[in-house]
Amino acid sequence: MIFRSLAVLALLVPILTTATPTAAPELTTLDPATSDELLHLHRKLVEVESITSNEEDVGKWLSKYLRRHDWTVETQEVSKTRYNLLAYGKKRETTILLTSHIDTVPPFWPYYYNKTSDIIGGRGSVDAKASVAAQIMATVGLKEQLQDDISLLFVVGEETGGDGMRAFSAWDKRPSSHEIIIFGEPTEAKLVCGHKGMLGFALKATGKAAHSGYPWLGVSANDVLVEALGELLELRKHLPWSEKYGNTTMNFGRIQGGVAANVVAETASANIATRLAAGTPDVVRGLIISALKDVKAAAQKQGGDLDIEWASEGYGPVDINCNIDGFETLTVNYGTDVPNLSGDHKRYLYGPGSIFVAHSDHEALKRKELEEAVLDYRRLIVKATEVHQKQRAQQDEEQVEL
Repeated sequence: MIFRSLAVLALLVPILTTATPTAAPELTTLDPATSDELLHLHRKLVEVESITSNEEDVGKWLSKYLRRHDWTVETQEVSKTRYNLLAYGKKRETTILLTSHIDTVPPFWPYYYNKTSDIIGGRGSVDAKASVAAQIMATVGLKEQLQDDISLLFVVGEETGGDGMRAFSAWDKRPSSHEIIIFGEPTEAKLVCGHKGMLGFALKATGKAAHSGYPWLGVSANDVLVEALGELLELRKHLPWSEKYGNTTMNFGRIQGGVAANVVAETASANIATRLAAGTPDVVRGLIISALKDVKAAAQKQGGDLDIEWASEGYGPVDINCNIDGFETLTVNYGTDVPNLSGDHKRYLYGPGSIFVAHSDHEALKRKELEEAVLDYRRLIVKATEVHQKQRAQQDEEQVEL
């Protein structure tokens, strides 16, 4: 079995089992069998369409794959035909958890592999099935050396608000032992020190339909919406900022209204995403409400209205552990499942590929990036464990002194 091919990683045992770790050699390349298996696993994951809400097939395939490779797999129902996968070895309560998501954004793009350029593409090839495949293969040789102290968690729904991770977080059967959690997202093979917060909302303008030749007989919802967006354009120049994350941004993602050019619009709406660089969702929510209050009052006076529908409670900037030697670091502007998982644990975010090609029709990465991610995940597991053990030993010493 391929999982036996990297027994050389037994050299890592001193790092993982002593309070004062000793140096150990690191692998710099994958053996051919592991490389081939990685490519096979990644291809199979990408070939199965798994746009959010349609993750059932890829979940079934991945469950069978993990069971064939000596993992115990549990499924957690998130909604009808949608399941999270929790996989572990000889024990369920583990210290280390590797996690990523198996859903993708639409539309589906088929898998391809260009052997000349070594470029692998297709929907999910980067975000985030590259992380899923690399995390699984990173456990080769490590799972047994860590006394089966590694678990895997693959969730649904990350791309549309994180309902899969939030369901796992609230699961009454959730293991309580995880102290180190490594999240997988495209990070350019760097450790992420944090990402911006998120506050999503929709503006819903209502008016009164009329013939466009007699606009005074109606109330234009489009006019109401345009005035509201104008206020938000001004507001976003003054939203909270920070040195770590830069400016808070506000994106008018989707705007629609009316039915025809010769009809006064009865309804109009805009979907907006705000990425918080500082402050809290409550603070920014208050600024938005304040900025739009006069537009709402004016609309109501004319017989129309303006409502704000909040997508969720939102969350503020997310600081993430990145104090691991040997990794470059960065901050990112996209959201992740990191804030959706509650608990007191070390959180790391790493993955192959770039967010700049994710969600696009040219989503792709090089085979070398995929292979290096396997080695980096192994290195991250080892070094994060080392750091955690040192900190725990120091805390124990402080307790003794007290």
